[in-house]
Amino acid sequence: MSTQVPRLLAGLVDDAAVFPPGSATLPDAVAAHRRYRVSWYAGLVGPLLVPASAVVAGELRPLVDPGEGLVVGLIGDTGVGGLPAALSALAAGGVTARQIEVAVARRGEDPQPGLAELLRLAGQPGGVDVYAELPLTFGLMAALDTVAAARADGVPVAAKFRTGGLAAELFPTPVELAAVICACRDRELPFKLTAGLHHAVRHRDAETGFTHHGFANVLAATLAAVDGAEVDEVAALLAATDPEPLAEPARAARDADRPLWVGFGSCSIEEPLTDLIRLGLVNGGYEA
Repeated sequence: MSTQVPRLLAGLVDDAAVFPPGSATLPDAVAAHRRYRVSWYAGLVGPLLVPASAVVAGELRPLVDPGEGLVVGLIGDTGVGGLPAALSALAAGGVTARQIEVAVARRGEDPQPGLAELLRLAGQPGGVDVYAELPLTFGLMAALDTVAAARADGVPVAAKFRTGGLAAELFPTPVELAAVICACRDRELPFKLTAGLHHAVRHRDAETGFTHHGFANVLAATLAAVDGAEVDEVAALLAATDPEPLAEPARAARDADRPLWVGFGSCSIEEPLTDLIRLGLVNGGYEA
């Protein structure tokens, strides 16, 4: 028996197993990703995310079977300048890059210089989808304008934002995240999120004391924003801790394409899958 992941949730969770807090070895991550790709919930899983440094160092190539057709997302941990070498190494190893994700500035830095460098790369013929990670600080709205203008000109670029990490300031408040979602909505700009989205519903981590955003909150908030909700209403959905009001909009839209929000990376596929089953958004299944 198998079940099909609803269209709304297709490719929602990228496989970020090698990144903290999971920090799996690359061989273990590749082996697990192969299992995900043939599982009953394969439709939920996006590409395996791999750091550019590991690709350039040749760590991925021996793990890939010829003709396997492995598809990955390349994370630019060596910066924008290191991406061409990593893309060349992927191509030589028979691996396809579906997307590139890279931070263009640190918190407090002007994102425009790094963004300009990234857009030159993204604008090359045959370029893959590129996600510019923008800090939620100085210069954010101007950077979104730059990304939106490039996208309108045909450059395959979108935005990415960090929603967690090892410090409290890396967790945006519901109002801050709502403002970003609405800003992307107003610019017709797709976005990705990263870090902290381990569970469906907003919750406080007992070990760190940090309050994490829930991915069901983000989904409900994005659906509302696309329908015209303003920042306060979107923020209320992001702050909610009752799962049922968050699941209901997703159930109603389950057969539609997911608007605006491309998805997020998780070091665990099982955790978000389990939460989705508990919410009744994905039906549990077992292998034949």
